[in-house]
Amino acid sequence: MAFRDLREFIALLEQRGELIRVQAPVNPELEITEITDRVSKGKAEQNKALLFENVAGSEMPVLINAFGSARRMAWALGVDDLDELNCKLAAVIDLRLPQGLKATLDRAGDLLGVLRSIGLGPALVSRAPCQEVIRTGDDLSLSLLPILKCWPKDGGRFITLPQVITRDPVTNTRNVGMYRLQVLEPGGSGVQPLLAMHWQRHKGGAEHERVARESDKPQIPCAVALGGDPAAMWCASAPLPPNIDEYLLAGWLRGKPVEFCKCVTQPIEAPANAEIVIEGYVDPNEHCDEGPFGDHTGFYTPVEPFPVMRVTAITHRRNAIYPATVVGQPPMEDAWMGKATERLFLPLVRLFLPEVVDINMPAEGVFHNLVVVSIKKRFPGHPQKVMYGIWGLGLLMLAKAIVIVDDGTDVQNVSEAAWRVLGNVDWKRDVTIVEGPVDHLDHSALLHSLGGKIGVDATAKGPEDGHPRGWPDEVEMSEEIKTLVDQRWKEYGL
Repeated sequence: MAFRDLREFIALLEQRGELIRVQAPVNPELEITEITDRVSKGKAEQNKALLFENVAGSEMPVLINAFGSARRMAWALGVDDLDELNCKLAAVIDLRLPQGLKATLDRAGDLLGVLRSIGLGPALVSRAPCQEVIRTGDDLSLSLLPILKCWPKDGGRFITLPQVITRDPVTNTRNVGMYRLQVLEPGGSGVQPLLAMHWQRHKGGAEHERVARESDKPQIPCAVALGGDPAAMWCASAPLPPNIDEYLLAGWLRGKPVEFCKCVTQPIEAPANAEIVIEGYVDPNEHCDEGPFGDHTGFYTPVEPFPVMRVTAITHRRNAIYPATVVGQPPMEDAWMGKATERLFLPLVRLFLPEVVDINMPAEGVFHNLVVVSIKKRFPGHPQKVMYGIWGLGLLMLAKAIVIVDDGTDVQNVSEAAWRVLGNVDWKRDVTIVEGPVDHLDHSALLHSLGGKIGVDATAKGPEDGHPRGWPDEVEMSEEIKTLVDQRWKEYGL
């Protein structure tokens, strides 16, 4: 299932009863956040995507919580269940040689499909829906957008669901990131709009800033796309390896390449089917205070210096829809965006650590605070080998706590995992403490982005692991009695 744009996705959500149109007047300052927070944390049948059609101060409606459930997130990426993502990718990256002619042809067909979906280069179009209206000069103002102020102590209004597009100033490789942007100056009447660009030090955009500064490049052209195909929107949050174009992943997910158009004031391309595109540039030597911001950790991020983006144009569709998200105390919409990442990238983890069975990054751990991993344990020290391996994989280096359990544990069942961990761990023997990089937002670290991390070996132990006492059997009913009760269940009147 491939969506051409955000409107097709909205139509599907409405058709399947997953969208509520809110026609009552609402304020983009705080009110939309409170409504969305209640809906996202409510009962499953109440958790819907919301389209606010009467937003104070703007003619544009606001779409929010569109990815706010496992079902909606899966549909956005072209599958019915998020677990289909890892099966789909695992088939593509399987390094085993195919056995027999049929298997070889099937593999060739899979790879050909990948090449067709990602394309050989940008699919440029001359007429783009996102450029139906072009605003420059005196007509240029961010005030036309219903940008949200999410929480009471936020430093201002923030764009929260962007695709921030930059290119490496030396190699020209594209990076797409979901970096929030704070409105510093809305512009209008000849005043240039200004945004604060919150790309954190571990992210691709920040690397482009460093390269530009080192190579004396005075400007980094930027395009901030809002909306478009939902797979492209989500891919901005995907933690891909450096120099891998996120829109190639979007093309593979949607089964065809993302279409682009040339921006009108900057030498960069933007998704042609976006709702809105904000064009501008970042001076790598110009910084400002950004924040505070109520973040996905559930705490406010403090004021810090970040680069300034100077806006040179805003283009948009006629009757554009403004997409947004709200982060705060979990669970919220970003939990399901993170779950999609976890499911999709599991085969890549297994590529380097084949003993891994499954991974869960619970919403309570806000992605980077807790990673629960089940493995096929084969030798003493195996859990520690996996811990260090995970800390060496891309942005998993930021994992603050890694818990290793045996392969019989359902790590997606947090209750079961916690029971096994608390029963299996000797806290003196089974804990590994290290120091290393932690998330930019980790307020508990003694130093900025550097702190203590923990690995917990919650696997069963034997003499080779230094546990001479023997390990008890788990309490389980016999298969004979299980079968008997299955057969007689209706008789019990339960």
